[in-house]
Amino acid sequence: MESRNEGQLMHDVMTELFPICRSITGNGVRQTLDILSRNMENMDVFEVETGTPVFDWHIPKEWNLNEAYIIDPNGVKRCNTNDTNLHLLGYSTPAFVEVDLEELKEHLYTLPDRPQTIPYLTSYYRERWGFCLTHDEFEELPTGSYKIHIDTTLEHGSLTYGEVLIPGENEQEIFISTYVCHPSMANNELSGPVMTSAIVQWLQSREKLNYSYRIVFIPETIGSIAYISRNLNLLKERVVAGFNINCVGDEGKFSYLPSRAGDGLSDTVIKHVLHHLQPDYNRYSFLTRGSDERQYCSPGVDLKVASLMKSKFGEYPEYHTSDDNLEFVTPKGLQGCFEAYQYCLTLIEENFKYLAVNFCEPQMGKRGLYPTLGSPIKPVDVKRMMHILAYCDGENDVIDIAEIIGCPAWELVPLFEVLQEKDLIRKL
Repeated sequence: MESRNEGQLMHDVMTELFPICRSITGNGVRQTLDILSRNMENMDVFEVETGTPVFDWHIPKEWNLNEAYIIDPNGVKRCNTNDTNLHLLGYSTPAFVEVDLEELKEHLYTLPDRPQTIPYLTSYYRERWGFCLTHDEFEELPTGSYKIHIDTTLEHGSLTYGEVLIPGENEQEIFISTYVCHPSMANNELSGPVMTSAIVQWLQSREKLNYSYRIVFIPETIGSIAYISRNLNLLKERVVAGFNINCVGDEGKFSYLPSRAGDGLSDTVIKHVLHHLQPDYNRYSFLTRGSDERQYCSPGVDLKVASLMKSKFGEYPEYHTSDDNLEFVTPKGLQGCFEAYQYCLTLIEENFKYLAVNFCEPQMGKRGLYPTLGSPIKPVDVKRMMHILAYCDGENDVIDIAEIIGCPAWELVPLFEVLQEKDLIRKL
């Protein structure tokens, strides 16, 4: 696909976004959307007020972090969110109290099996406060009195999300969703929105699009529920394929999480692309779902949204910890997944059905499509063109024919164009 190294550019944006404290609401989401929108055209930002009913849910209070830390009995500042925002339990209520060690331990969270790693935890829908730290530091805490300083706000506000609409030749839409609600984590959080913004830039640079594109940057779960509740009829009417983009930046194997039915257009293109890029890719069941595909594929919504990832969420040890950092996600990993999505979207754009015009095989030589001495036509291309003509019966689309021939569909697209230019096939 593109020779430009988008991977490094995406990693640079991730580095800028990494320190921001994001959650399902708050200024961190707004700041993140503002940075992402610099390289995209026409992002609209929406606010959904606290208390707004969205199906079986209500938009929660808005949460923002100013600063949080603990002062131990020796005057040492611990769990300082200026070092990493993962130290604070997400959505912690304000707290300015003094407690002894035993009481403090009821508010501390660690990973005993990974003693040098900080876990990421949240408490969105139950008011409490807490800190996350390495188990090694937890074990070394001295007895005595601890001063708790949690300068947060939890009050009436709104939930924020961004949307980009890219018009195509018709109103049928490809839907792309990514989430912007986790703090300093690279693969599980930032790889998704930075790659999605790169895809938006690529789509907006194309001269012509057959489909229209609807791309959303939302808080996970409550954000997708809110978005669907506001746009359900439009989504059901227009969306013909969908992708939930997350965990796309490490150098692990490709992973595929299907839509609930597993038979959507997005499922078809992902399976075809990964079969040719990495045949031993990891294929998961919808029973292992865990991101916004839960909402988009739920009964009554049925958008058939699938995911192409690198290491799937919940399946790699760095997941939801401080080890999911800017070293775990690499420019190479980002580049590989970006190109895979380019293949997927290009195939959707070009996946038409064609009908051969001639009865029996046409004479290729008189059209300059048969190799002669010094001819640029390759025998392999002639063979593939003849296969294409044999299966252009108005029933098979480009991917169907590529599957029959056993080659990547993107290698056949230029041959379909040649055959159409020579009036040997016509697009249906």
